[in-house]
Order: sequence, then C-alpha cells, then structure tokens
Amino acid sequence: MKSDINEIVDSLENRITKLLHAHELLKQQNTELSKTLNEMTTVSEFQFKQIQKLEQRYNSLKNANAMLGSDEYKKETKLKINALVKEIDLCVAQLSK
Repeated sequence: MKSDINEIVDSLENRITKLLHAHELLKQQNTELSKTLNEMTTVSEFQFKQIQKLEQRYNSLKNANAMLGSDEYKKETKLKINALVKEIDLCVAQLSK
C-alpha cells in the first residue's frame, strides 16, 4: 500500500515537473513571439508610411505630367484646366460682388 502511494506520488511529481517544464518553454516561446510580433508591426507601419509617401509622389508626378500636356494625360490635363478655370471664375464672381 505504501509503495503504491509512493509510486503515485512519484508519478505525480514527474508529471508536475514535466508540466512546469512545458509551461516554461511555452512562456519563452510566447515572449519570443511577442517580440517578433512587435518587430513585424514596426516594419509594417514603416512600410505603410513608405507606400503613402510613394503614392503621394506618384500622384504629384502624374499631375505634373498632366499639367505639362503629356500625350498620355491629355484628357486629364483638359479636365484639370477646366476645373481650374471654373475655380478662377468662381473667385472672380465672388470678388465682383
């Protein structure tokens, strides 16, 4: 009877030791994953900002080409000029009141 209890206690101790070891490994893994997640988040935010900057530059270049009368952007150039003329007409109309 005593040996059965000792065996059960030893078995429980072994299981608890294994569980504690597994718990420590999982805590370490969780810490590493959290660190990796933070690094990836930082990289993602940086890349998002870079994309926004590049999109702004692209739009600026596209507008510059449109204003220069590039064949590729003739329709856009006409639309922009018409929009600017309308805006100027509105300003003149407001100033003359």
